[in-house]
Amino acid sequence: MLTVSTWIWGDKFSKDHVERLREGIKRHLKQPYHWRVFHPEVRDMHLTKIPGCFARLRMFDPEWQKRNGIEDRLVNFDLDTVVTGELDHLFDRPEPFVIMQGANTVNPCPMNGALMMLKAGAHPEVWNDFSLEAARQIPFHSFPDDQGWIWHKLPEAAGWKCGPESGVYVYQKRGWPPGTKRLPAGARLVTFINNDPSKMMDLEWVWQNWKAKAK
Repeated sequence: MLTVSTWIWGDKFSKDHVERLREGIKRHLKQPYHWRVFHPEVRDMHLTKIPGCFARLRMFDPEWQKRNGIEDRLVNFDLDTVVTGELDHLFDRPEPFVIMQGANTVNPCPMNGALMMLKAGAHPEVWNDFSLEAARQIPFHSFPDDQGWIWHKLPEAAGWKCGPESGVYVYQKRGWPPGTKRLPAGARLVTFINNDPSKMMDLEWVWQNWKAKAK
């Protein structure tokens, strides 16, 4: 069964962000799935003290997968994501790893870790070969990060290309209809790349879709 997850550490995002993401997924994902919220292990906490989201590379560790009961596919969403449409089609993919691609405009890395799907046991080298020293040796934009490392290790990885073909978008980045703040037709999800959706509530489609559980 599919496992759907997010990661949280630090104080940028809260339990409310987790709940609103969970509710959006619940409304739009019809197939059976397990919901998980992951926190970095104690031995990985040093990775949360620097930019780059390296702690979530632990998802590629087969031993970590076993400890967390990951036996099929693991989908991971960033907490700055607003779910706006049906999701099942996105995850009907045979590839061992799929990642959001094609939104970056300045950063030459074609990949974005806001949405990833990994088959259990696939590509353990992404974690096994990782170290901060190794990540600093490869090309990077502003600073080394996990998506740059994934690109280095899996340059031919399958992707959801941002735009109307997939319905996956990064707000006002490549693939977004130019000159508008309105939600594109057919959008399945929108990520804000480290911006807080709670600060975007002036957009009608955000407050309509980024909702906590009704009480």
